[in-house]
Amino acid sequence: MPGPPNSRSLPGRPNLRHLKLEAKRRVAAGEFPTLHEAQAAVAREHGLPNWAVLKQQVSENQGTHALDQLRWIISRFAGAGEPDWTAPADDELNQHFDERFLAAIAPPALIATIGRIASDLRDGELVVLRQTPLQAYVELNGVRYIAVAEADPPYRLAGLRGLPAGSRVRDPRITDPVPVRTQGPVPAEVADIAEQAFAELGLTALALAGGAGGAGGARGARGAGRDQDTQTTWILTRGWADLDRGEPLDLAHRFPVPGATGLVTATAVLTLVADGTISLDHPANQHLTTISLADDTITVRELLSHAAGVADPDPGQLYADAVPDLSQFLGPVIACPGPRGTVRPSNGGIAVLGQLLADVTGLSYADAATQRILNPLNLDDSFFPARAADIGSHAVTGYHLTLEGRFEPVPARIPTLQAVAGLWSTGADLVRLGLGWTSLLPGALAHEALSPQADPGPSGARVGLGWLIPPRGEVATHAGMTLDATAAVTTRIRDQRTHVVLTSRLIPVNTIEARLLRTWTNPS
Repeated sequence: MPGPPNSRSLPGRPNLRHLKLEAKRRVAAGEFPTLHEAQAAVAREHGLPNWAVLKQQVSENQGTHALDQLRWIISRFAGAGEPDWTAPADDELNQHFDERFLAAIAPPALIATIGRIASDLRDGELVVLRQTPLQAYVELNGVRYIAVAEADPPYRLAGLRGLPAGSRVRDPRITDPVPVRTQGPVPAEVADIAEQAFAELGLTALALAGGAGGAGGARGARGAGRDQDTQTTWILTRGWADLDRGEPLDLAHRFPVPGATGLVTATAVLTLVADGTISLDHPANQHLTTISLADDTITVRELLSHAAGVADPDPGQLYADAVPDLSQFLGPVIACPGPRGTVRPSNGGIAVLGQLLADVTGLSYADAATQRILNPLNLDDSFFPARAADIGSHAVTGYHLTLEGRFEPVPARIPTLQAVAGLWSTGADLVRLGLGWTSLLPGALAHEALSPQADPGPSGARVGLGWLIPPRGEVATHAGMTLDATAAVTTRIRDQRTHVVLTSRLIPVNTIEARLLRTWTNPS
């Protein structure tokens, strides 16, 4: 489901060592003649005037809640297995992990799991790849960890996941040469980006795609984009759709697109606004018939801008064998415990928008989204499977990488929140979506969708009408992760120049995004 913002801008701060290595790498790659110029460029890309200011800000903001909790884990568990080590008792764990986390992973299992990596904790150097006050993305001994702290004191861990990186891969099915397929005018740097990311992140399948120029024509014009796309869209795939079958990934393989599904949902709701059927500033409960929000005053605008404080379902309930009825799954009344008016990304809020679309149109969410978005933009290779059996054979297999370096398949399941993560699509279709969604809306409404609507939340993120907008404000994105995939659709606000990243593994793609932004989205 929606993941951390894909941005190089502070407050997503890597540590100073990481920044120095990045500058040196770019000198070695020939991007800059001197280290001074490379460091100055890195500072500017983080929204700061020079390297000295960047160093100062990084040093002043090394302590964040999620990172503090990670450092406690390293310190506390590094001695696990040693004769004099004593495991933390329940009351100590309760000081560092919230109730939902400990309900999902019982303390004995949690202690055993962390204890198995004690040697990594003792011997490794912690490298901070990205952090915000509530999130940290770090690497330690070839494993990348995502930590998320709760939003309120005492800022305990609400989520923690370890993801082995490419240096851990030992799977004999990953062979050279890795299959690569291309279509269209792929920028020269993209093949290098894909090769580097494939090795660094430990992937089985990667699709990169991009495009420039409008692809939808006038509002409601069907069939306007397909011929034009073949000239403006490029696609590169690398890897295998299925390792056991040795099936190379090709341009037409479908990926699940968590988070990016929200672009379909948000745009479909905005078409209702454009038609005059609903109003952004009316209470959402005026349009909901099968469910309702506990707070009767929450508006459609607040739902779209993630500022409504809608509760998320339990993380253990995000997948099923078939799409459930939302009113039965979440209950007839949706809790709204969070603060109003401040950005706090909410899968529950997107799910409510999907139900609003269904209630207003009288169709299922999937049928309404297909009629209003997929069909007008000719997204012929995209669909919403209702059951795992409907996914079909021409789809990528999702994988989990073990600590021992072997890829294990993730059984295909259906996201319970279809409006958040239920779409399966291709790189070409998602570029067409990123280029064409504005053609379905009046210009003023499309502009508003890309304009911040609420105060930034603890992460510093801003949100338009569905679109996440990093601090520098040059691009907007829809992105997310599920157990078997990561997806991101990013567009440059001033001209809709769009790129797409798809993987068949849960792994942050921030490094890929940063490289694409330098070589593709930003002007040369």
